[in-house]
Amino acid sequence: MNISIVQSMINAIEKPAIFISTDYVIKAVNQPYVDAYKKPVQIGTSRCYEVSHSSSTPCDQNGESCPIQACIQTGNAASVVHIHQMPSGKEFCDIVMKPVKDEDGITIGFLEILENIRFAASSPKKNKMLGKSEVFLLVLKHINRAAKSDISVLLQGQTGTGKELVAKALHESSGRKDQPFEVIECSGLTESLFESELFGHEKGAFTGATQSKKGLVELADGGTVFFDEIADVPLAMQVKLLRLIETQTYRSVGGTKVKNVNLRFIAASHKNLLELVQKGLFREDLYYRIAGFPIQLPTLKQRTEDIELLASQFLLDAKYPDKQLSKQALQALQSYDYPGNIRELKNIIAQSALMADNRLILDTDLPAHVVKQEMNDNTDVVDSSPERQSQSPHSAAPPQPIMTLEEVEANYLETLLKTNTLSFDELAASLKISARTLYRKLKKYNIANTLPF
Repeated sequence: MNISIVQSMINAIEKPAIFISTDYVIKAVNQPYVDAYKKPVQIGTSRCYEVSHSSSTPCDQNGESCPIQACIQTGNAASVVHIHQMPSGKEFCDIVMKPVKDEDGITIGFLEILENIRFAASSPKKNKMLGKSEVFLLVLKHINRAAKSDISVLLQGQTGTGKELVAKALHESSGRKDQPFEVIECSGLTESLFESELFGHEKGAFTGATQSKKGLVELADGGTVFFDEIADVPLAMQVKLLRLIETQTYRSVGGTKVKNVNLRFIAASHKNLLELVQKGLFREDLYYRIAGFPIQLPTLKQRTEDIELLASQFLLDAKYPDKQLSKQALQALQSYDYPGNIRELKNIIAQSALMADNRLILDTDLPAHVVKQEMNDNTDVVDSSPERQSQSPHSAAPPQPIMTLEEVEANYLETLLKTNTLSFDELAASLKISARTLYRKLKKYNIANTLPF
């Protein structure tokens, strides 16, 4: 293929784009791609993973799925969300890779087009979606694709999985980002109150309506409305809500004039709406109107890999930037089930930081129910072993070997040195001994060589 033709094709693409040979070498690049990365691109020499990942080996050799390999295996276009090394740091990118074939149908290279995902981060950052797990990356991909359209989005997931944060990400990544974003809390509102909040009311429309009031729909005109817990909308009001979505028109309470709006609709529910449809508790036609693009949010239990990152952010939010989790505390948090999901983790971290006497948060600082579950889980594992099953139900557990006090002290000091970032003097002060005494003990137990200096 003529490279000049390829370069012209690449230049016509507004997003960052490159043409890559089958051995990962960049053969053509547009200016947005050059501007996106700190590492310069050398046509005919630079490989894609060297520029985007600052790596010496391809993505699939570093634990990531490689879209080029996916294209080779399927013969079709592939897409993936990766973390790329940008001038401002590591950022998520939504990548589309398309195989380019010659007249004989043989793949001669790949067209890569990428788009930065600004609403998420792979390191602690306030007001961003945080994570690295595979299920999290899949959600990012869905959000990024849906954001570019005005399609109605239905967010489904358990309480505390971050549905409002996702709704904001959808809005702020859309063409309506400079327009209003209004949240309509559907829970606990009576039919009359819901209608007034949604559509507003005219003066004298009901007792106590001493003046006209704009509804949230009018306030959000041009932007996005987010119906949180839409399953709780009264059945009678679902008809009016359906009309609003279908026609983008409404009447205020007590009004006769039909008003027009221009809105993007996002809804969320922790309930199974299809089950409610089957039970006659939710209108089927409304369901299919709001579920144009369903996104299922994973539970925190499905995102164990992300717990450490989320916990770090919550420590910053709680004004404990110097505190960190011990290895044992992190293990306990990763073993917990989280019925309250991310919201519960945030509360657990705030409580544990308050309870910790030192910079290192121990498992003993965690709420009792978190540690208790881990202990129960460990007991279950022991009980299911063949050795344990062969014992009589009343047989006693084998006696634990007794450690000397010096052995206990040596193990504790070695663990402290490995699991915290305190300076030597700070560590001694935390142990309420002098730095000289601490050094003597480390020499005595032959662990002085583990000191970080």
